[in-house]
Amino acid sequence: MRLLPKEQDWTPFAYLIYLAYYVVVPFFSRTPAWYRVLTVAATLVALGLYFAGYWFRDRRVLWIVAAFTALGVGFIPSNPAASVFFVYGAAYLGKVFEPAEAYRYLAAILAVVGVQAVLVHLPPWSWIPAMLFTTLVGAVVIQQYSRKRLTERLLVAQDEAQHMAKVAERERIGRDLHDLLGHTLSVIVLKSELASRLTATDPARAAQEIRDVEQISREALSQVRAAVQGYRSGIDRELAAARAALESAGVRIEASVEPPRLSPSQENVLAMALREAVTNVVRHAGATDCRLTLRRNAGWCELEVADNGRGGAVQEGNGLTGMRQRVEALGGKLERDGSAGMLLRVRVPV
Repeated sequence: MRLLPKEQDWTPFAYLIYLAYYVVVPFFSRTPAWYRVLTVAATLVALGLYFAGYWFRDRRVLWIVAAFTALGVGFIPSNPAASVFFVYGAAYLGKVFEPAEAYRYLAAILAVVGVQAVLVHLPPWSWIPAMLFTTLVGAVVIQQYSRKRLTERLLVAQDEAQHMAKVAERERIGRDLHDLLGHTLSVIVLKSELASRLTATDPARAAQEIRDVEQISREALSQVRAAVQGYRSGIDRELAAARAALESAGVRIEASVEPPRLSPSQENVLAMALREAVTNVVRHAGATDCRLTLRRNAGWCELEVADNGRGGAVQEGNGLTGMRQRVEALGGKLERDGSAGMLLRVRVPV
């Protein structure tokens, strides 16, 4: 059976030195035997209260504080060293209560000492040390535990922030891999199908398409590695890749590009949005024409991808959802209009 909780260090044993002063005073003065026995009994009770107080983590500690205060009230008229009981009681307040409430209880203990000093005419050497050391020790402990709780909350908040950063990074990698692989695999499928059709009629062109597939696959591998490491796409590279993907799919492309100055994060978001939009055109639109526009419009950088495909209301999948999250994280907007083909407009503030 432990006297103190496992996480508690040895310092509470050192603080018991103040209780020794209370015990020895009657034995060095002319006091009756019954009072000395009563002093020893009170000391044993105080020891029980002292160690029990370290196990309480809630408002039950007020019973410990009240019991110490009662011991102080009962013994300080005959033994000035009983002021230690008020100090012990005050020392438990900061361990459980926040400063505002703890100071209210500390003030209540001091009020008890003050009222008793007036009512029973305690000598100054009794009530002054009781008031002084109860105030000092109580206030110091309250501040110590307040800082300890603040530190613990900060550590918890730091752990939570690190956890959220890891979650956000995993989500970023997931979105980037979805966009990278979705686009690249679509191009690989298109070029493979084209090479298969050309094998009998144009072997040289088929071989070139297969070489393109090999090159695209190598680039995809490097892009996947870069995405895991925090890769940022370049808008120029994505425009070239978009042109190649659309041409492989037999989609005529019309591009109007006047890129403004962009931060790396803005350029990355627009590049990934372009990749996802072109992938959707190649996979789902059934379009024959596609128009790409990148320009500055007032305080926005605006990217538009429009096709003459089937359009209509399209439910957002992982790709469009990830795109919207990226854009909105920069304070931008994503709009879709499927009334005549599909128009996708992405705007980010610049």
